[in-house]
Amino acid sequence: MSDHRKLGRELGLFDTDPLIGAGLPYWLPDGATVRHTLEEYIRDAERRAGYRHVYSPVLGKRELYELSGHWSHYSDDMFPPMELGAEQVVLRPSLCPHHAVIYRSRGHSYRELPLRMAELGGMYRSELSGVLGGLTRVRAIQLNDAHIFCTLDQVADEAGAALEMIRRAYEALGMTPARYRLSLPGPGGKYVAAPEMWRRSTALLTDVLDGSGLPYEAVEGEAAFYGPKIDVQVADGAGRESTLSTVQVDFHQPEQFDLHYIGPDGARHRPVMVHRSIIGSVERAVAHLIEEHGGAFPAWLAPTQLVVLPISEAELPHAEALVRRCVDLGLRAELAGPERGSLGARIREARLVPYQAVVGAREAGDDRVALRLRDGRRLDPLPVGEALSRINALVKAHSNELWAPRPSPSGD
Repeated sequence: MSDHRKLGRELGLFDTDPLIGAGLPYWLPDGATVRHTLEEYIRDAERRAGYRHVYSPVLGKRELYELSGHWSHYSDDMFPPMELGAEQVVLRPSLCPHHAVIYRSRGHSYRELPLRMAELGGMYRSELSGVLGGLTRVRAIQLNDAHIFCTLDQVADEAGAALEMIRRAYEALGMTPARYRLSLPGPGGKYVAAPEMWRRSTALLTDVLDGSGLPYEAVEGEAAFYGPKIDVQVADGAGRESTLSTVQVDFHQPEQFDLHYIGPDGARHRPVMVHRSIIGSVERAVAHLIEEHGGAFPAWLAPTQLVVLPISEAELPHAEALVRRCVDLGLRAELAGPERGSLGARIREARLVPYQAVVGAREAGDDRVALRLRDGRRLDPLPVGEALSRINALVKAHSNELWAPRPSPSGD
C-alpha cells in the first residue's frame, strides 16, 4: 500500500494549507469527483434499502448535547460553545441527537417501523494536532450516518441487514476488512451507567454476529458512551488499524429524548435506535481507497474513466466526438491529444485511467476503437457503440472487473 497523504497530493486529489488549518483538508477536482461518486453510491444503496434521507444543521444548542449525553461523556472531543446572545451553540460531534429530534417531531405508529433515516452530514471533532494526518484524522468530517428506529423484535434483522450492506459496499470498493470487532465498555466513567441496558444491547449484537457467521473478537474499552457496537476494522500498509464502518444498538437516546410510537394496543412504546454507518467518514474511506488501490480506483469510482488518445492531429475530430459520446453516456472521459507528447508518453501519463482508447486512421475511418486496459491488456478494435456500452455496463454495475466476455446470443 502507498501512503495516501503523499499519493493523494501527487494525483491532485486533496491538499491542506496552514492558512485554512490543520485537520481541514480541501478537495481538488479529481478528489471531489471520487468523493461525489462514493457519496452517490451510498445514497443510492440506502434508497434501495428503504432509507429516507434528511438534512440537519451542523450546529445545535448546548442543551441538545446535554440531553443526549454527549456533553457529559464526550465534551473533551467537542469544540467549545459559541455565545449567541443568551444561548450557547456547539458544532455537532455527532448526528444522532438531530435525528432523534427529527423522529420525535412527528407521531409514529408501529406500522411505520422500522423507520430508516439517513444523512451524509458534517460533524466536527476537536482532535489534537499531534494525531491529525491526511484524511484519516481530521477535524471536519463528512459522515455517512443513519439511524433506524425500530421495535425490539426488529433490531436483529436491521443490524444484520446493515452488515450485509457493508459487505456489498466493500466488495464494490475492492476493500477487505482487517477484522470485525465487538466493541464493549471498559473500566472508567465515560459510559452511561445503566447495567441492564448494556446487557441487553450487548446480547443483541452478539447474537447478530454469531448469526452472521463472521469471525470477530470482543474488545473492552471501545464502545460508544451510550452502547456497544460492531466495528469493521481496516488496516493500512503499516498494519495500523482504524474503524471504518459501524453498527450500534442504543437504548439510551430514545429514553433521553422520550421517543415513542403507538403500538397495536394503542399504547405508547419506546423504540430502539440502531446506529449504522456503511463507509464511516468519507475522508477516512477515501484515504483507505487511495492506499488500497494505489490511486488505480475501480473503474466506476475513477476520476477519469476513459482517456481518448488520437495518434495524430488528423484524428482529433473523431477523438473529440468520441469524448462527447462518452459524456452523453455519463462516463467521465477526457482527450489527451498529440500536443501532450508522444503516444507512448501519453499512455504512461494515463496509466491509472481504467480505459485508454487509441484512435488511429483506421479506427477513425471505421468508427471503431482499440482499447488498452489499465492492467496491460489490449483488445481488438471494436465498434465504438459496443465498446462504450460494455464499459458503461460494468461501471453501472459497480464492478471491479475492467472487462467482461461478450454475452453469447443464447444468454448461456
